[in-house]
Amino acid sequence: MSTWDLLAELPVQIDDYALEPLIATVSSEFVRKSTVIHLHGGGEEGVGEDVTYEAVDHDILQAAGPLLAISGRFTLDSFAEHLAGLSLFQEPPQREVSQLYRTWAYESAALDLALRQAHTTLHAALQRDPQPVRFVVSLRLGEPATLEPVLSRLQSYPALRFKLDPTSSWDEPLIAALKSTGAVDSVDFKGLYVGSIVDQPADPLLYRRVVEAFPEAWIEDPKLTPETDALLAPHRDRFSWDAPIHSIADIEALPYPPRMVNIKPSRLGGLRSLLDAYDYCAAHAIGAYGGGQFELGVGREQIQYLASLFHADAPNDVAPTGYNLPETPAELPSSPLAPAPSALGFRWS
Repeated sequence: MSTWDLLAELPVQIDDYALEPLIATVSSEFVRKSTVIHLHGGGEEGVGEDVTYEAVDHDILQAAGPLLAISGRFTLDSFAEHLAGLSLFQEPPQREVSQLYRTWAYESAALDLALRQAHTTLHAALQRDPQPVRFVVSLRLGEPATLEPVLSRLQSYPALRFKLDPTSSWDEPLIAALKSTGAVDSVDFKGLYVGSIVDQPADPLLYRRVVEAFPEAWIEDPKLTPETDALLAPHRDRFSWDAPIHSIADIEALPYPPRMVNIKPSRLGGLRSLLDAYDYCAAHAIGAYGGGQFELGVGREQIQYLASLFHADAPNDVAPTGYNLPETPAELPSSPLAPAPSALGFRWS
């Protein structure tokens, strides 16, 4: 029996739904918007978060309101099939991947609602025990890069671990100072993004400096050119992949058999796709860790819950959202996060 089989026939009744806008100023260059989907039915409410990145896509959704024809009685399987036949965007989204993000929002809300209507929890339905979740904080260091984002967080949280995005402005003194912190668990070269604000071209000098300075760190999404592929050949057992992973087929298509992949639930889209990917990784001895999309609401809690069930002891990029704000709040939870599933549904207290 697959993991999906444990959820597929769970019934869900949807009467109506509502949209809740969220917004946070992340930096001078980025105002993050997201939309929480609230599904109502049978006296219960289920929630999920649309983490589409382009603000205009949220503006259009929120201005239009709850127009989708999703009321009725379903199983989670039939709801996913019904949702796949609907147009989730009033206008074509800015990026094709946003279709997956929005699908995840509605399907995760339906899962939460179905579990609450069944008076149970995700871990009970999956017959798994939540475990403490090890996490890292994912950061960029500005342009030109400085130590401040790391040092300011370490000052308040000395045991914090990081996943950092190297850029070509990382010089040798900066890399040496980062190495001296002993706090870098993974480096994300962002080499497979195209047309985003985080694009980083292949830079052989940067790659060499970073992989030699952090010999234990996971190396995420390097861009493999003939030069960088040869340079990184001795380090392939540290490769991890994120941006290209939308399905099992994408894992199978990687240039080298992976030891580790970043499984972002919203990027896998639907529940079945996500759970099948977890099963595939387990069957092929591929490690996994969770990845966030700068969720502002329940979406972050839900990926922490999933991490606790499928890959708790990994460098999960699921830190509490406060760690990524320009001013880090006091008294944030430390790693590992203690298991905190809510009494019902797909929620993390």
